[in-house]
Amino acid sequence: MMSQFTVDIEEISFTGENLFRPECVLCTARGNIYTADWNGGVACLKPDGRRQLILPAHPPFPLKPNGIALCRDGTFLLANLGDEGGLYRLSRNGSIEPVLVELEGAPLPPANFVMVDSQNRIWLTISTRRTPRALGYRSDVDDGYIVLLDHGGARIVADGLGYTNEVQFDPSEQWLYVNETFGRRMSRLTVRSDGSLGDRETVTEFGHGVYPDGLTFDAEGGIWITSIVSNRVIRIPPGGSPYVVLEDADPDHVEIAEKAYLNGTMGRPHLDNINSRRLKNISSLAFGGPDLQTVYLGCLLGDSLATFRSPIKGRRCTGNTIFNCQTQRRKERRDD
Repeated sequence: MMSQFTVDIEEISFTGENLFRPECVLCTARGNIYTADWNGGVACLKPDGRRQLILPAHPPFPLKPNGIALCRDGTFLLANLGDEGGLYRLSRNGSIEPVLVELEGAPLPPANFVMVDSQNRIWLTISTRRTPRALGYRSDVDDGYIVLLDHGGARIVADGLGYTNEVQFDPSEQWLYVNETFGRRMSRLTVRSDGSLGDRETVTEFGHGVYPDGLTFDAEGGIWITSIVSNRVIRIPPGGSPYVVLEDADPDHVEIAEKAYLNGTMGRPHLDNINSRRLKNISSLAFGGPDLQTVYLGCLLGDSLATFRSPIKGRRCTGNTIFNCQTQRRKERRDD
C-alpha cells in the first residue's frame, strides 16, 4: 500500500479551454474526457486536444447539467441543476428526452449527480428539497435523498441526507458511499439485491473547511474526495485516516465561510467568490490516462481542468466513469 503523499500546487497543469462550469468530469479508455457544460450538454476533450460540444438540438428549456453519466449505448444522462430539475438523456445527434421529471406526484427538484452501475441501474441524487438550494447549506438540514431507477421504476431508496452529492459503489458493490456536503460527512449504505438500501453508516466526519463533493476510489481501495470552498483533495486509505493530498485555499476566505456555515448564514457568495492561486473551486475528480494515474479535477468556477499525476492508479470502471469497459470502447469507435 502507498504511504501518504502530497501534491504541490505548482505541480498542477491544465487541460482544455473555454469549458463552461465543468463540474463533473469523466474519463474513458480511448482517452476522451467528458465534462458537464452549462451551454446545456456535454463537452468532449479529444486526445488530440480538440473540443467538441454535444448539445441538445431542441432543449425544452436551458438545461444546467451538473452531474453527467455516460451510458453503454453512448448516450449521456444529465442531472439538471436548473430550477426545472429532472433527469434527461442526451444523444450524440442532439436529441433530448426526459428520463425522470416527476416522482411521487411532485416535480423532481434540481438534481445533483447521476451514476449508472454495472447492472445498468440509474442512481440519482437530490441535494435538498429547499428553494433556493442555498437554504440547504446548513448543518441542521437533512432533506436530501437518493433515487433509484431500474426495471421496477423510480423510487426513493435513501432519505434524510445532509445535502446529497456524489455517490459511488465500493469495489465489492455491496456498499453505496455518499458525500453529504453540508452534513460534512461521508456515509455508506448496504445495497440489497433488489436495489433497496440499508441504514446509513457514517464513514468519516469532516471538520474545519471541508465540504465533501466529488468521490471516487483508487485501485488500492482508497477513497478520494474533493472539498469545495477549501479547494482540497483528500484521500482516505483503506483502514486509515483522511489526509490532504492537495490544497489551494485562502485561509481568510475559508474562515469567513466556516463562520457563516456554523451560524447558518452560508450562501452562494461563499461558494462563488473563492480566493485561490490556481484551482477554481474543485468539485469532482476522475482518474484517466493510459496508466490511470492522471487525476482530472472538475470545478465550479474555471474554464479548464486541473490535472496532476498520482503514484496510485485509479480503479477501472467505477460509477459514471466508464474506463476500459469493452462495450464502451466499441461504442466510441462507432461514434467517433
